[in-house]
Parts: sequence; structure tokens; C-alpha cells
Amino acid sequence: MKIGFLGYGEAARAFHEGLTRHDLTFITYDIQLAHDNDEMRAAMQANGAEIAQSISGLGEADWIFSAVTADQSLIAVEPLLPNLRQGQVLIDINSVSPGRKKETAAAVEAAGAGYLDMAVMAPVHPKKHQTPVLLAGQLADRLLPELSALGFCAEIAGKEPGAATAIKMVRSLFVKGLEAIAVEALLAARASGCYEEILSSLSASYPGLGWPQFAEYQFERTTRHGGRRAAEMRECATTLNALGLRGALAGEIAAVQECMGACGPGPAMDLDRTISRVLALRLKADE
Repeated sequence: MKIGFLGYGEAARAFHEGLTRHDLTFITYDIQLAHDNDEMRAAMQANGAEIAQSISGLGEADWIFSAVTADQSLIAVEPLLPNLRQGQVLIDINSVSPGRKKETAAAVEAAGAGYLDMAVMAPVHPKKHQTPVLLAGQLADRLLPELSALGFCAEIAGKEPGAATAIKMVRSLFVKGLEAIAVEALLAARASGCYEEILSSLSASYPGLGWPQFAEYQFERTTRHGGRRAAEMRECATTLNALGLRGALAGEIAAVQECMGACGPGPAMDLDRTISRVLALRLKADE
């Protein structure tokens, strides 16, 4: 079997690194290669992948994992459509709204290939491709045994594309929202001069979260992945709006995530110094 990766960020690399069976070959493509992304090219080569010179090269793959940023999930697939063929499967692991996955599924199936909605339900490290995933779509029943044989930890969420990502979107509202609340509250505590009091109070009220390590993790995730999380939260807003709920909440979470991502992870340091660094950058950006 030949497996392709459209996009080669954290999720794609983790899946690739986990799929080490000798009977698998890999081909990769990422638009960032056109911008001389030497680090990405080196990662592809280190993991033993053939590097496609253009997106058309992915037409050689039996399965193609689409793993791009949420805002590009359909746009990235469109130039691939003329190169798809019957028997191929595009596995869409992007964190996007159910409507977006239905739209992508329709385009892929019209091109003659199959489509699978896959939702990744936890961080891809350390389990890599064995991270729990949900599947949805007409091919879910047929592909589940094949994915399980490769070591995927998969369950079927439904027969229609969008059923898996709907679960992911609702869960992400809570997870990414909790991140945003945690970092914004501690930044506000530092800015208002009551940081020690707030940290002590939260530690006493919610000891099960494991302070201050919990806060350190939230700052690490948002500064490292805030840009990608912001795009995901905008898709979550679309999901909530379609349900007649408050998509504006997810939109505000996206704004916080984007601001945090713009700060970057920075050097490893303790929580107090991290908060000081991020607050200075956030306030400077608002000037």
C-alpha cells in the first residue's frame, strides 16, 4: 500500500512516524515546500517518504491523508481532484465543521474517489497514529478493519460525512475554550497585580487540575499551536451557528488562541516568566 500525506504538519508527521510496517510506502506533499521549507523537507526525507514535486504526485497513493490547516481543508483538496481515481480514498483528518466535510466529500466522490471523515480525538503525541480517532462516511465500515490492522484506534461515529467531526468540534469548544480561559485569566491577574492571589485561589478551588503544571501546559499549547487552534475554533463557530447556538463564543476563543500563537512558544522557562513574556508581547501588539 502507498500512503500519501497532503500537508506535513504535526499530525501528518506523527501518523507517518507511527506507520512503520515494511509493506507500506509513502509520498508527501505540502505547499510549504514551494517556500523552501528545509526543515519540512528534511523531516520528510528522514521518515523515508518520497517527496511529490506537485500535488498531482499524490495521485499515486492508495490512501491520502489530508492534514492541512482548518481554513485550507477544501482549498487544498481542489487541485488534487483531477488526479483522483476510482479505488483511492481521501481520509480527511482536518478539524473542520460538518458542513465543510460534507462539501469536501461531495467533491472527492464526484471525482471518482472515496472519502472518509476521520476526527482525531486527542493530541497525536505520544501515541501517533494509535491516537483515538472517530470515523464517518459510507466507507467507514469497510475501512475500519484495515485501519485497525495498521494499529489505528478507531471507532465508527456514523454513516454520513460530518458525523465524526461534529463530535470533535463540540469537544474542541470545551478543550480549546478551557485553554483560552486559563491563559487569559492568568494574564489578566498579572496585569491587575493579583497574580499570586488568583493562582492560589484557583489551585485551592480546582486542585484536580494540578496547578501550576496545568497552567504551564495551557501556555505551551496555545503559544505553540494557537494559530492552528484559532482556525479550528472558527470552524467550531460555523458548527455552532449552523445549530442555532452561539458561534460568537468560539469566535472569541479563536481570537485568544490567535493572539497567543502570535507570541510563539519562546524559550523554556518557569510559568511566572512565561506569563511576563507573553503579557508584554500581547500588550505591545495592542498598542
